[in-house]
Formats: sequence, structure tokens, C-alpha cells
Amino acid sequence: MQTQISSQKQPVILQVLPEMRSGGVERGTIEIARAIVRAGGVALVASSGGPMVSQVAACGARHIALPLKTKNPLHIWRNGRRLAGVISQYKVQIIHARSRAPAWSAWFAAKTAGCHFMTTFHGTYGLGNKWKRKYNSVMTKGERVIAISHFIAEHIQKNYTIDPHRLRIIPRGVDLKLFNPFGHSPQRMIELAKQWRLPDELPLILFPGRITRWKGQHVFIKALAALSHRHFFAIIIGDDKGHENYRMKLEKQIMKLGLGEHVRIARHTSYVTEAYMLAKLVVATSVEPEAFGRVVLEAQAIGRPVIATDHGGPKETVIPDVTGWLVAPGNVQQLSDCIAHALALDDAALQAMSEKAYLHARQFSIEKMCTQTLDVYKELL
Repeated sequence: MQTQISSQKQPVILQVLPEMRSGGVERGTIEIARAIVRAGGVALVASSGGPMVSQVAACGARHIALPLKTKNPLHIWRNGRRLAGVISQYKVQIIHARSRAPAWSAWFAAKTAGCHFMTTFHGTYGLGNKWKRKYNSVMTKGERVIAISHFIAEHIQKNYTIDPHRLRIIPRGVDLKLFNPFGHSPQRMIELAKQWRLPDELPLILFPGRITRWKGQHVFIKALAALSHRHFFAIIIGDDKGHENYRMKLEKQIMKLGLGEHVRIARHTSYVTEAYMLAKLVVATSVEPEAFGRVVLEAQAIGRPVIATDHGGPKETVIPDVTGWLVAPGNVQQLSDCIAHALALDDAALQAMSEKAYLHARQFSIEKMCTQTLDVYKELL
């Protein structure tokens, strides 16, 4: 990202999203903001705020607090006027929207203030009735529309009217400096193992991801219960904010199925690399399609074989029987059989998969994602 975005002095690019709390959208926003700054541009991020705002400043960008989380039509229109003011004040050349409600405000603002408007389509969104489809359609109004996977690009073309010349496919990137088997801290691994009370004699199966029903933790627990043995220890790790009831149901399910000594739910940890390093196997089997699925690639970048679901983004990032396995969504027995197969592999077979997974993940770097996104900015400028 040493190349300049344009020959124009310090192009100004504004990204808009609902909030800076957690998740792939927020992480992608920060990564692109950092790339803009490194390429000689001015990076602005507008949102309603959140814990990740400090990371915006840390990468050299500026955060502008606006109530963009709202879905109220009147407030969306007001936010459009506020964003138009931001565009004029900072001489913004491109406004880049990453979510639907802020995208409507950004679209209004771009038309009012006269700047380029583009979007990144981060998910399938619920299609519902014609009004819901109309609401979603703002994500296709960009002069350029970035799809984060081939799966999302196909979804856009199937369900919306869009000139394919405006569509760009840019897969999400993985931070290969953070997610690699050589960058972990042994001390942190020890701390995490103690915190989770991991038994030394049992292989660890890790299920990372937000605690929410569509991620499929309940299917994973059923699959573990269906195993013919109990020679494993499993950790389900993730943020349960807004889904506390589902977490409690999972805990009851674990006890009901007699897995209390072998399955534990843990809070999200900042020692993510070390968590992957402790695992023998990573499972990320969502029951609904992932738009991309960063967890699946993070595990492979660390050199961990992964079991993912045979739909959505993971179909593009897992090489079956080479870097991991794909199973049918919601199929308890197939998932159980796959886990049993993975646990039964000898060290040599696992090491071979680990090396192939590590090499495969190298093609999905943050640097590549950022370079391709900057190239889209260059097209508009």
C-alpha cells in the first residue's frame, strides 16, 4: 500500500457504518482506513461510536460521531444532511457505505454535495417482501459495488438489478502477521490453557464465532454428543451480546447431553492466535451461509485443519480433504462423523494438512484486499 491513491493531493475518503463495536465490517473499515492513510490519503470514518473508535485514531484516521445506527426514515434523511455537511467541510471525494441505513444517508449526501458514492455488500440481508428488497437495494446504487465473495456477487446479480461492470469481487483479508503459527506467545498459551482449565490429555476442538443461533453452536454440541467416545475437550468461544438467552440454552443443552466435563463456553479473548494454536481442530459450521467467513481462513492461516459448512463463503476458502472439510448445513451426523475422522488422523496426516492450510491462506491477505480496494478508489478518482 505504498502506491498513491491518485495524483491529486491527499484524496479524502469517508467510510460510513452504523457503529464501531465488533465484527468483520468494523475490522475491514479500520484496515481500509489504515491503507488509505499509508497511500497518502485522508481517511474519515463516520459511525455512532463504540469500543473500536480508538483503533480508528490509532491507524491515523479521524472518527466523526453521527447517529448512523438508526433505521428511522426521518433520522436517515437527517443523517444525509449531516453527511453532506461533512463532505463539504472535509472536501470528501468518495463516500464508501458499508451498511444499509447509513448507505441511504450516504447516497442522499453524495447526490446533494456532489461526490462519488460506492458500497461494500457485506451480507445477503433478508429479502422478505418488496419493501425490504427496496431497502436493501441501496447497497447496489454505488458507482462501484464491492462483493466480499463470489457467493455474494452471485446473490447480488440474482436478486437485484445491477450493471455487472459496476461490480467488483474483493474477498476479505486475513492479518497474516497476527494469524500465523510463528507469531504466538507461549506464555499467553499457558495463561489461556489455565483460564480454560484445559486437560492435558485431551485434544482441543475450538468453535470460534459470535454466540448466535445462525452460527450453529447447537448443532456442534449435538454432533459432539453423537461421537462414540469422549476423548476430546471442546471450547465454544465468542461474544454473546444480544444473545444471552441462546447462550443459556446452549449451557443447558451441554448438561442435558452429558457433556459437562467435555464442553465449555468461554468469553471472547484477545489471545485469538493462541486460542487457535491450542486447538487440534477448528469447527465453524454456520447453519446459514456466511458471506465470507473470516474464522475459517484465520484457522487455516494458523495451520489448523477446519470443518466448515458447504455453503456461502467457506466453499471458496476451504479445499476439501486438503486444508479441511465441508459438511452439509445442520447435518448433525455428518458433522459428528467428520469430527471423528479428524480426531483419528495421525500426527503425520495432520501435519500435512496443517502445512497446506497455512500456504493456502497466504492468498487471502489484508494487503491484497486493501490494494484491490484502493484500486477501486483510483477508478473513481
